[in-house]
Amino acid sequence: MKGEAGSVPHNEKQKQEGHIWGSMRRTAFILGSGLLLLVALWNSVTWHLQRFWGASGYFWQAQWERLLSTFEGKEWLLYILGATQVPVLLFWTVSGLLLVVDTTGKPNFISRYRIQVGKNDPVDPMKLRQSIHTVLFNQFVISFPMMVWLYPILKLGGDPCRRELPTFHWFLLELAVFTLTEEVLFYYAHRLLHHPKLYKKIHKKHHEWTAPIGVISLYAHPIEHVVSNMLPAMVGPIVMGSHLSSITIWFSLVLIITIISHCGYHLPFLPSPEFHDYHHLKFNQCYGVLGVLDHLHGTDTVFKQTKAYERHMILLGFTPLSESIPDPPKKMD
Repeated sequence: MKGEAGSVPHNEKQKQEGHIWGSMRRTAFILGSGLLLLVALWNSVTWHLQRFWGASGYFWQAQWERLLSTFEGKEWLLYILGATQVPVLLFWTVSGLLLVVDTTGKPNFISRYRIQVGKNDPVDPMKLRQSIHTVLFNQFVISFPMMVWLYPILKLGGDPCRRELPTFHWFLLELAVFTLTEEVLFYYAHRLLHHPKLYKKIHKKHHEWTAPIGVISLYAHPIEHVVSNMLPAMVGPIVMGSHLSSITIWFSLVLIITIISHCGYHLPFLPSPEFHDYHHLKFNQCYGVLGVLDHLHGTDTVFKQTKAYERHMILLGFTPLSESIPDPPKKMD
């Protein structure tokens, strides 16, 4: 028959079309079911959190009003304590616990989760001492005055120490705005600091640690600390005219997350630090926090080809990912 050699039989064509439509229906069913499950789960979690927030709202409002009465006429002091000292206390508590492992290698069950095996085992004490001095300088000579300067700016958009605490849904909105604002500002500021002229004079200091540890998350040149660490976190609360409670929670979260991303250990049930750890190892990949802008700009393409990318997930068990997803053996010369 004419053209028979190059054509597909009618029955075979119908089977292929049926197979395609069947695959599409199954895909739509799976995706639709997954979306419904996600929405139901999200609504359930939100409902429980809202109930908890509502049930404890009177308690926290009462505690807040008690604080206001204690600091009456000195609300600026309450702001300073909440916005600076609470986050700093959390920073040194978490960093201090990690430093025990970094300096002693114990307990062993934590050191098993080290990302760059053989590095900082134990950490160089001289290098660590110098880094701690820089971190303290950045916290108390740079960050503290900036937070004092932030207070009158916040008051222009509403008193951060106003009597009413924010509602649950408003705080969720604030958290979303804070996170997106920080991601955009940090990515572009960080990438700018990798320009050869700025890197050598400013950002190279932070990259002295090719295998980072928690406390060096704030180890940076003062200019970098202002541009890359402080401003991206501060802009969100300014834009939203945030309450002190939101500011305190936000700054505490920022510090804890940056410690985790620098800690050098991929610990169970915590956010993965593989993304930023790889940045310290290779310098020219993974500039952001969430990785969204890295994906859009293609600054994570090399990272995506590595075992570190496969390990970039929340560890839901106790077997280190370096064991379950090991790096390929190094080629012998």
